[in-house]
Amino acid sequence: MESTSSHVQASAAARVYFASDFHLGAHARVSSREREHQIVRWLDMVSTDAAAIYLVGDLFEFWFEYKTVVPKGFVRLLGKIAELRDRGIRIEVFTGNHDLWMFGYFEAEFGIPVHRKPIQISIQGKSFFIGHGDGLGPNDVGYKRMKKVFTHPFSQWLYSWFHPDFGTRLAGFFSQKSREAMPPEERSWLGEEKEWLLQYCLRKISQGIEPDYFVFGHRHLPIDWKLPNGKSRYINLGEWMWHNSYAVFDGQDMEVRFFEQAGKVVQNDSQY
Repeated sequence: MESTSSHVQASAAARVYFASDFHLGAHARVSSREREHQIVRWLDMVSTDAAAIYLVGDLFEFWFEYKTVVPKGFVRLLGKIAELRDRGIRIEVFTGNHDLWMFGYFEAEFGIPVHRKPIQISIQGKSFFIGHGDGLGPNDVGYKRMKKVFTHPFSQWLYSWFHPDFGTRLAGFFSQKSREAMPPEERSWLGEEKEWLLQYCLRKISQGIEPDYFVFGHRHLPIDWKLPNGKSRYINLGEWMWHNSYAVFDGQDMEVRFFEQAGKVVQNDSQY
């Protein structure tokens, strides 16, 4: 069941920004520390005209909030988020499959709502369906079962008894193994029939849910795909391990962009 959030109304000059899959804590094209610096520079840039910023999951490679402990590090990102919130910029966060164990720190410390399921909202007269994307669409039955285990209160209670040093190392080990097991072909466009989030969008349309924009992360590929109902577009935000991609809505249109480097968006403009 998807949840619904209130609409965002902004001035004509303000924009709404979306980004996901920072995976801070994991090294990729650059170190996690340098990527954090890049993200902070991006937040500085977008804050000049942002009405709202949506951070759509997997901000961290691993995140588990004990009652009195949060993961070490990421102080530059957290400090920047606190600064922007103090300036009155609206920020909303989604949990992803790597940071689903958020238990109230962002709400209490920053006044930021944390969404654990997709939401449907209106932004300046356009409808949006937003979620991280993990566990949606056909297939991936194994992960969907594991997610039920990971999000069960009893499982979370058991994990909380691990010492934070051991719990973090254990999660990092399995996260790395999962990343190494990803087939290389999944880092590129798989085709309409195999792109599970695209299939999820098509199923939602068949059920009468037809937003102007479906916005997801998780896929790690920047995508802007026009859907066959002639109205909706599937936007995937890509990631910051290699692409540094994000999306911006200016009140009229949505565009996928890249920060401090060039990039390519998977599109199908010629088809419709």
